[in-house]
Amino acid sequence: MDAGSIARGVAIYALPVMAAIICHEVAHGWVAEKCGDSTARRAGRITLNPISHIDPIGTVILPLILIATGSNFLFGWAKPVPVNFFNLRKIRRDSILVALSGPGTNFALALLSAVVLRLILLVDPMLFEYANSDMASSQLREVGMAASLLVPMVMMLNASIMINCVLMTLNLIPIPPLDGGRILNGLLPDNLSASYEKLEPFGMFIVVLLIYAVPATQSIFYAFIRMFILLFYGIALF
Repeated sequence: MDAGSIARGVAIYALPVMAAIICHEVAHGWVAEKCGDSTARRAGRITLNPISHIDPIGTVILPLILIATGSNFLFGWAKPVPVNFFNLRKIRRDSILVALSGPGTNFALALLSAVVLRLILLVDPMLFEYANSDMASSQLREVGMAASLLVPMVMMLNASIMINCVLMTLNLIPIPPLDGGRILNGLLPDNLSASYEKLEPFGMFIVVLLIYAVPATQSIFYAFIRMFILLFYGIALF
């Protein structure tokens, strides 16, 4: 991938990636506060200021590497928002709500992106075709001023749908410390919950192994991503 393509990819994906990751973490802190724990508020983490959330590797380096290598699997993470689950009013119920809030926010962002994309395409349905072609800026200007202004927005909304679908699906995998693992842990009986929590130190290794080394689980994972993407494209395009 040449420098121009990398720069274009960064310009298109930077804002959607940051929005998806940061809003995901802010949602955890905000819901935790509503459920009785103000740890995230005291730490200054219930804010959309990216400086408070940036993890050098997960928010910057890894997404840039994936963009530069043309990866179809783009994701990342921010610094986890601190939550003291013992401060929650009803620990089991509220811990599930806190965990659900992250993927739920990614669902909402993907839905919002699809709705805005739908409204933009009412101006000119061909904008979607332009956005998915290799047309240069000079060619877009020849098509019209509206196209040259709106196509970059269409590309960013496209990226937002895909990124939020990936983050939502990834975080719903029922293995701690992912949100899906915390949801499942909150639903398990006490004896099973205590045993399940012991997986957390090895959780990310297990997730990476399942996604990249086990064809069956890899196929299931990508099938869910495609299902969500098709759902939101159905809203945007039909």
